[in-house]
Amino acid sequence: MEQYEPDRLSPAQVAAMRRSFRNGRAAMTRRSLLRASAGGALAVGGLGALTGCGIPAAGNTQGGVSAEDHSADEKTVNFSNWTEYIDVDDSEKRHPTLDQFRQRTGITVKYTEDINDNVEFFGKIKPQLAAGQDTGRDIVVLTDWLAARLIRLGWVQKLDASNLPHAYTNLSAQFRDPDWDPGRAHSYVWQGISTVIAYNKKALDGVEVKSVSDLLDNAKLKGRVGFLSEMRDSIGMTLLDMGKDPAKFTADDYDAAVARIQKAVDKGQIRRFTGNDYTSDLTSGDFAACIAWAGDVVQLKADSPDIDFIIPDSGYMTSTDNFLIPNKARHKTNAERLIDFYYEPKPAAELAAYINYVSPVDGVKAELEKLDPDAANNPLIIPDKAMAAKSHAFRSLSSKEETEFEEKFAKLTGA
Repeated sequence: MEQYEPDRLSPAQVAAMRRSFRNGRAAMTRRSLLRASAGGALAVGGLGALTGCGIPAAGNTQGGVSAEDHSADEKTVNFSNWTEYIDVDDSEKRHPTLDQFRQRTGITVKYTEDINDNVEFFGKIKPQLAAGQDTGRDIVVLTDWLAARLIRLGWVQKLDASNLPHAYTNLSAQFRDPDWDPGRAHSYVWQGISTVIAYNKKALDGVEVKSVSDLLDNAKLKGRVGFLSEMRDSIGMTLLDMGKDPAKFTADDYDAAVARIQKAVDKGQIRRFTGNDYTSDLTSGDFAACIAWAGDVVQLKADSPDIDFIIPDSGYMTSTDNFLIPNKARHKTNAERLIDFYYEPKPAAELAAYINYVSPVDGVKAELEKLDPDAANNPLIIPDKAMAAKSHAFRSLSSKEETEFEEKFAKLTGA
């Protein structure tokens, strides 16, 4: 295998990923809060995969590498996704939208739930990608920061727009142009994940919460506030509250955000930094309010009338899980046809009705209203124009920035 200068992670970056394995968004669930982390040996293996030899340094992009496309004579597509992240029927053995795709196109989808977290899965596919070999997968779904890394490394293929008419037309404006994949040349969104402020009405007992400033400064909430252990979410929401754009912030802006949160830590305002284990604190009332992930809030609201959320006037953070076609995939055209299928409003609505995450598909609301009116009118699933306009993404970081920023955040959180 051809060797390259490794794109190594700093100790702070490794610590941040271990936090994610234990209780961060890598441990989030899809629909039922059961999206497990790799943990233990798998986690260590995944981290080793990112730090070991054979990985080109970021920026050494060779460009996506195609293979002979066997789509015409092999009516199949191999699709790897996260657990609990697609619609299932009552038997919990079949996926109705995938069945519809097969019936329409004659293409059978081999659907595998083999992504437990980004880093562990990267460890599975890295050896083949680094060696220029087929991974055996035509589609993978990865979170934006890792999708950005694979694109930089030149390990995913450019998409053929002629096979993606619905995706091109129906992709929501808020997801169209990430700085890590301008114009979505290599990726399309599977689902969006929003970061909001959640609260327990009973625990607030009349205290008003409208902003991150309220979380950080209102003395009536002292010791009953939660922030997330995921840097991009907590820092991003704080930057917005300070009037800074998370897509354009400077190192000085970052330091100011850290200092703002540190002040709240020092005075005991923040009870603790959590992964998605904040859900138990919020429902019990130990947290009166916290930074939270919208997918969790949808589930918590369904179970408890005391739980609700607000979108600050300053805005909120959104990240994405994304379709990618790895280098040397055998069935690229079939894969693109499947991606495009999920950008048709009807299958997109069926998916959204089941998994309750942010649909990236314009036009899905009318179809979702036929299936689940409550979901169709839930802005955490179908953001209206006003809410979508408040959505912000955290900008891409250089390796140096990520090292420095994670070290400062780790010190802040006590990790």
